[in-house]
Amino acid sequence: MKLSARNQIPGTVVGITPGAVNGTIKVDIGGGIIVTSSITEEAIADLALAEGDRVTVVVKASDVLIGK
Repeated sequence: MKLSARNQIPGTVVGITPGAVNGTIKVDIGGGIIVTSSITEEAIADLALAEGDRVTVVVKASDVLIGK
């Protein structure tokens, strides 16, 4: 699958927390960094996500904020 988003980061699913409508997916992208995403339970099922899966984190946002 090709996407227009340029911020594509490979990683491994290290945690899935189900919810009533949305679940939380934690992805280890290396260097001790975990990215957390909230997606629908339907999407989790459609993708058949499981811990240990290799996935790609895709970041597409109109605003990216930096704080210090």
